[in-house]
Amino acid sequence: MLVPPRAVVRRDGGLYALERTLRRRGFIRVAGADEAGRGACAGPLVVAAAILPPGPRGEVPELADSKLLTPAARDRVYDEVVKRAEAFSVVVVPPGEVDARGLHRSNIDAMRRSVEQLAVRPDYTLTDGFSVAGLGLPGLAVWKGDRVAACIAAASVLAKVTRDRIMTDLHETYPWYDFAQHKGYVTAAHAEALALHGPCPEHRMSYANVAAAGRGAGALVSVAVSHNGRVEDDA
Repeated sequence: MLVPPRAVVRRDGGLYALERTLRRRGFIRVAGADEAGRGACAGPLVVAAAILPPGPRGEVPELADSKLLTPAARDRVYDEVVKRAEAFSVVVVPPGEVDARGLHRSNIDAMRRSVEQLAVRPDYTLTDGFSVAGLGLPGLAVWKGDRVAACIAAASVLAKVTRDRIMTDLHETYPWYDFAQHKGYVTAAHAEALALHGPCPEHRMSYANVAAAGRGAGALVSVAVSHNGRVEDDA
């Protein structure tokens, strides 16, 4: 029996080389999946999947790992991915689910769901960092995939922009945490706000720093913003 030659992807082939190689092997629709918010202690975990079409339409201007783009560039790329993608989906995992199921399990499950929710069934899946079982499709986990594969980079932008917009909206409800700036990640300003106000319902209570802040605050308090912008206790 003849064995087909191994596919070789050149390191200098660029962001689209891996998908082009897979298409030459007969995998036409290649889905990429990636997440945003794994390292945050507040806000949801957001996972996206995307299939870019072959040819010039699938070559998204400015596309790169979302972490390497400015916010303005991410918004432009987001719009282009939404316009050009053959299919895409976004799964939002609330903090309570992350607490109940654990971060890794929530992440893998959300990646699976994001691929399953694509309107077009892919022929192959590329996931960032972690393999995802149970898809019934051939696939590959790619280390730093958002810098290697265009479809994963596209998914990373969808996930990151979606999550940033959620955190900016949450800032309107909980302005004293400044979610619009740090997006729920652990910064000095966020740690100071946690120590002062304790956690809110959007924090991940299974995280050690949040749990410690909750114990330090004595109890979670319900707070509201008065008309003059001061934080007041509802109790």
